[in-house]
Formats: sequence, structure tokens, C-alpha cells
Amino acid sequence: MGWDVIVVGAGHAGCEAAAAAARMGVRVAIVTLHRSTIAQMPCNPAIGGIGKGHLVAELDAVGGLQGWAADRAGLQFKTLNASRGPAVWGPRAQCDKERYTTAMRRVLERMVGLDVVEGEVEGLLVGDGAVTGVRLADGRRMRAAVTILTTGTFLGGLLHSGDERQPGGRFGEAPSTGLGAELAGLGLEMFRFKTGTPPRLARRSLDLADLPIQRGDEPPRAFSWRSRRVRNQIVCWMTRTPERVQTIIENNLHRSPLFAGVIAGVGPRYCPSIEDKVVRFPHHREHTVFLEPEGVESESIYVNGLSTSLPRDVQEAVVRAVPGLENAEFLRYGYAVEYDVVAPHQVTRELKVETVPGLAVAGQLLGTSGYEEAAALGWLAGVNTVLNLRGDAPWVPGREQAYLGVLVDDLVSRTHVEPYRMFTSRAEHRLLLGVDSARERLMGEGVRLGLVPPAVFHVEQGRWDARARARETLEGVAINPDRGTRSRLLAEAGIDVSAPTTWARVLRRPDVDAERVAEIAPGMGELDPEDRRIVVGLLRYDGYLARHRREVERIARLRNLVIPAGFDPATMPGLSREVVEQLTRHRPRTLAEAETVPGMTPAAMAILAGHISRAGMRG
Repeated sequence: MGWDVIVVGAGHAGCEAAAAAARMGVRVAIVTLHRSTIAQMPCNPAIGGIGKGHLVAELDAVGGLQGWAADRAGLQFKTLNASRGPAVWGPRAQCDKERYTTAMRRVLERMVGLDVVEGEVEGLLVGDGAVTGVRLADGRRMRAAVTILTTGTFLGGLLHSGDERQPGGRFGEAPSTGLGAELAGLGLEMFRFKTGTPPRLARRSLDLADLPIQRGDEPPRAFSWRSRRVRNQIVCWMTRTPERVQTIIENNLHRSPLFAGVIAGVGPRYCPSIEDKVVRFPHHREHTVFLEPEGVESESIYVNGLSTSLPRDVQEAVVRAVPGLENAEFLRYGYAVEYDVVAPHQVTRELKVETVPGLAVAGQLLGTSGYEEAAALGWLAGVNTVLNLRGDAPWVPGREQAYLGVLVDDLVSRTHVEPYRMFTSRAEHRLLLGVDSARERLMGEGVRLGLVPPAVFHVEQGRWDARARARETLEGVAINPDRGTRSRLLAEAGIDVSAPTTWARVLRRPDVDAERVAEIAPGMGELDPEDRRIVVGLLRYDGYLARHRREVERIARLRNLVIPAGFDPATMPGLSREVVEQLTRHRPRTLAEAETVPGMTPAAMAILAGHISRAGMRG
């Protein structure tokens, strides 16, 4: 049997790639070692977060599945960064890992044109320099026009726990040993990254009664347009490592594979192990730990903040020194996994390998970190593979359109020395790319690609139009504060209006209860609470948007500015430790060169441009 597309690996990238391609009408096979591990969550069973939640919202807007699956499996829904502006809100769902896997597996198994094949891909079929399919360990050969590799951490995977090392892509699963060598044989540049995971503890063994409780939002917000309602079903808990943990780890660093030189791969800067935190931040004598259930009926508690590859006895000492965990029973010890990565500069923005026809790569194999980044890349690879097979133009949004575009552009155009993780700070147009605007920005493309029903699009359009009408009304309707109006507004909304104004100006005032005012403001009655919240958020963001546009224009004018030879980034307030390290290492000569330095963000560029331009004026 032949297929149009073969997807190797059924993690978050593979599921999105296979589903998108099949729904666009081509014949697809997705190859996985075991059906039971489709869309598995080997690390934290959570979807979304700061920057990552934007990717999930955008992926959902164009017809991806991750947001829907998170809604189906969600146990607690919470918006991170809620105290800041709506452009940087980070919706997040703590999920039941078994429900998530089950939901995604059932979708794939029932999808027309998609075959789920169990087997181990041992190598690639190559003819005349092009990949024509895959070779399975049991001797089967599968042929397709395009093969998409989404193997996650399995290529050359090696698990580390203290001085224990064993081959593995993740706990309990064998790695792929031959495929990485074949990619290198095709001339691809490969390097090593690493990631890690914390211990899992038995809930029955923990003393949670006196720990601070972390609750979800009320009402909770769903990710997907497919979801009518979601609900919070659990609470999480928070604790902190005492100073004694710092001492335990410092006394055992020589037993850590990370610091003993055993692990060659570079780990994610923004999700470090506890031993890495102790070394990098010695002045932080305590570290926050979140205790998150892995399922509504599961005994397993994910210890968020204690990722480690220390030996088991040290893990036990560390964990049992933490308040609430004194009698902890381990269900699984933490470990690190080291794995091969394809250098992403070798792929196009459509995620095709430039030098090897018939081959595409997506997900963690391209050096990303996280379920959300993997899913986004998988979807883009699946969609653009089908467009290419049809002879149609590819579709990858620009940086000004979506975080999807920021993700791809960052990956293929910059040098990466560590796993890539999405943050809002990476998007120079982030004020225009809020979660609330994802459908309005992108759903039309989902319809065009055949992944979003037109009827859904029309319903959403009605909501956008209603919000636009409400805003026009708020901007246009005046408030003339005669005695009766002034008294009524004070009684009903708690605001005192002493001079003529508009409802929009009142809602922009920081001293008013915007939700209370919105309930009585003209034009808002036809909107549901969610749409009222969006309208108010946009009104209050107007000033920031105007300032943002001016800042983007200013940096564009300053790109050719020369950086002084004696410039010391360590003396500049506001730059992250990562940016300082990379600027010191690469020593860019101009702001244009600084923009390409690994880890450089638009926010850091703004700080750097301001400092250099002021220094130039002083000189």
C-alpha cells in the first residue's frame, strides 16, 4: 500500500501533522511504536502558558486539535499574567494525561484517509537522493511522496539518573538508534540537546492540608471554538524548597550527570533542573514548587519545579526536605534525556529539508521545547506538505501576523544553542497578537485550507462585528453629567463624571471598575461577558498600541547604528542573563547584527537601541 504522506512519530507534532494532512484530502500513515502512547504527555500534563497559550489559540483558530484535546482533558483552567495587559495573557490548562491521550487517539483512529500503523521505523528509503518512504524493523517498507519526521526525543535518546544511564526516548521506551545516523549520512547537521522531568509522587503520601491552594479561574475559559463549556475539577498546591535543599544539592553536585560532564547536550534555559537553579542562582536560597495532579482519579502528583537527574537517594533527600513532602512516596524518579536534533537552519519555512527532497521535519526534533511548539510545527509541516503536493503556494504567517510565524522565523533564521521555547517577548508585534484576536487574525485561513467549517467562521464573524459595533458606540455616545446622570452613574457604576466625556474614555480610566461600567454602557448589552471583556481590554490597550508602533518604527530607523567597541552589556539594566551572555560572546558590531544573536528578543532590542542611541548622543 502506498501513501501520499508518512508521519514518523505520534507525539504532539506527529498528531497535528497527520490530522491536518488527512483532513486536507491526502492519504496519510502515522507510524508509532504503540497506539497507547499517541499524544502522550511525558512531562507536565499541561497545555498553554505564557507565549505557549498564544500558539494553542492560533493553532485552534486554523483548525488544529491541541486546544480541543486540552479542553476535553482539562482539570484546571487558569490565565497566567492576568494582572497585566491582555496581549500577554497566557491561558493554561492542567490536564488529565490519560484523557488527553485517549481523546487524540480516538480522533486519529476514526479519521478518514488516516492509517495508524504500529511499528519501529528503522531507516529511510532513499532513491536518487530523495526520501521515498521508511523501512520498519520488522521488514515492512512503506512508501510515500513525503515523509515527515516528528520523533521528539527518541533519536539517539539516552536517559540519565545519577550514574545510571540507559538508552531510551522517554521512560520505559526504547530510542531510535539507526535513524539519526541515516540523517547524518544524508548530510544533515545534527547536535545534542537535553531535557528533564521531575519525580512523580503518590498523593496519599503527601501532607497537603497546610499548603497554599492554587485554584483555577472562575469562570474558566476554553481554548477551542469546538468547546461549549469547560470546568475546573481540581486544585493544585504550592510549596517552597527550604535552604536545606540548597545545601543537599551543593554537597552532591559531583554526582549530577549534568555537572560531572556526563551529559553533553544543552538543556532548556527557561525550564532548568533544580541542580541547575542552585548553581546559576546561588543567592536564591528557596525555590517555588507546584504540586499538580496528573489525572482526576490518578494518585500521581507532578512536582513542577523539581526537575532533576540527581541520583535516587539525593532526590529522596531533596524532596523529603520540602514542606508537605516529608513522607513522600516516589512513583517515579526524575531523569534527564539526551537526544539528537536536526539543526533547524537546514529546513525551509515550510519545514522541508532543503537538501533532501521528500523529507520534512517538525517538533522537538527541530530543537524546540514543549508540547505547544511541537504541535504548531507539526501542523505547519502537515499543511504545507499537502499544499506542495497540490502545487499550491505554501502558507506560513509572518511575524506580524502570528506567533506561528515568529516560531518558524526564529527557528530557521537564527542560531540556536539551547532548546527553543516560545515567550511573548520574542514577538516584536506582541501587542497586536493577543490570544483574544487569534480567531479574527487566522480563522479565515483555516476555512481556506478546509480545516475550519465555514459555518463556524460565520458565527465568529458575527461576534467580531458585534464587538466592532459596540466599540463604535462607546466612542461615539457622549455622557453629559447633569445632576440626574451623575447621580445614576455613581449609584450604578461607582463612577463620578464631572465633565462631558464618552463611555470609551470612562472605560479607559484606571480608577473605574470596568466590568461594572460595561454592564450598563450603551452597545454592550448584546455582547456576552467574554466579548464585553475583550472590548474593554482593547479600549484600555489603545495607548500601548500607539506607543508600540512608534517603538517598532524607531528600532527600524536605528538598525544600522554602530555599537561602541567598549560596550559592556552586563552594565545595562533590563537585559536578561541570557541576552547578556550572548551579546558578550558574539560582540555584534551593529544593532542589525545584535538582532540575530541567539536569545535576542524584541524587548531586549528596544533596551539596547535606547542605550546605544543615548550613548551616541552623549558622545
